[in-house]
Amino acid sequence: MVSGPRVLIIIQNLWVPFDRRVWLECQALARSGYDVTVVCPKGPGDPSYQVLDGVTVHKYKAYAPGGSKLSFVAEYAYSFLMTLRLVLRARKAGKFLVMQACNPPDIFWPIALLLRRLDRTRFVFDHHDLCPELFQSRFGGTSSPAYKGLRWLERRTHRTADHVISTNDSYRHIAITRSGKANHDVTVVRTGPDPDKLRRGSADDSVRRGHRYLVTYIGVMGPQDGVDIVVRAADVVVNQLGRTDIAFTLMGGGDAFDEVVALRDQLGLEEHVEFTGRVPDETVRTVMSTADLGLSPDPKNPLNDVSTMNKTMEYMAFELPVVAFDLVETRVSAADAAVYVEPNDVEKYGQAIVDLLDDEVRRRRMARLGRERVEQALAWKHQQKSYLEVYDQLTGHSSVLGDFRQASGS
Repeated sequence: MVSGPRVLIIIQNLWVPFDRRVWLECQALARSGYDVTVVCPKGPGDPSYQVLDGVTVHKYKAYAPGGSKLSFVAEYAYSFLMTLRLVLRARKAGKFLVMQACNPPDIFWPIALLLRRLDRTRFVFDHHDLCPELFQSRFGGTSSPAYKGLRWLERRTHRTADHVISTNDSYRHIAITRSGKANHDVTVVRTGPDPDKLRRGSADDSVRRGHRYLVTYIGVMGPQDGVDIVVRAADVVVNQLGRTDIAFTLMGGGDAFDEVVALRDQLGLEEHVEFTGRVPDETVRTVMSTADLGLSPDPKNPLNDVSTMNKTMEYMAFELPVVAFDLVETRVSAADAAVYVEPNDVEKYGQAIVDLLDDEVRRRRMARLGRERVEQALAWKHQQKSYLEVYDQLTGHSSVLGDFRQASGS
């Protein structure tokens, strides 16, 4: 039975264990002797309550009415109330020493204030996304009341937090300069892949669908993710450059899924571009182990330029060279494992795909450099040290943590 400090983790946009970053955090805490409870939405077929690998999980039925501004307000209001209800239920088993809220959205700081008043609970904010920039990238403009409201929520979240965990240095800079956090109250913890689980295996030529080369995309398919750019780049590759020997497999789902499938059909690319939807891990592993390169088509906008793209590092873990637009944090992640294209230029992006496929020597070199970077710097085993140190400092809990670090060789 776990007897360490109780930790509450709140997420809204995904669920555990599907949210890989949050699940790695949960496992790191649990292995270090913490009693971890998560409140999140239900995934497909999930129960309302379960215990997974020692982590207690309370889940509510998700509600996502659409992609308009008003629908986001309705979704977040519902999520806040459901989260508060489950937090109070979970608190009956004992007070929480630390509450961690993950965004988007930036709405859970009032719960942190409530727990602070009731139990002196410390508040950690795990900053995954820039909500004001997300709004700006999807709807445009910085003068609207909605944008200003999101800035206010972000500032309140940062200032309420005892400590902020940022996914990269750009986010850390924003917490310090835009919200006034002290340098020592903000720690960078990147979302590093697990190189032992994400590793290139045996290829399966059947997923090439009769083509010589396979190019892949994995991730969310929202309006700001650039999947439409992949389809238009495929049009350049196949219909303009005549490269019918190249197949594209796009894995994932999201708000823009139906639109990008329709675009593919409109351009007559059904034979070359496959949309799988969300697929099991085994399918992902097979496709990534067979593919010749990975695509990070995130267009340059206020959000993407300073955000870390998990898919980029996953490609690197599977020894796939990457074709990406030239974004600040993408360069930090991929370094020499990617080809960087002038932002948002579809024709140049398509040409870069062809050029890299035709240069096997370069692809092999980039694949090796990407895998080495994951193993030596980006992997979660390197990142979790900083994450656990935040909790160590807030709680004074260190006895089991020291044994864990020694046992894991980190």
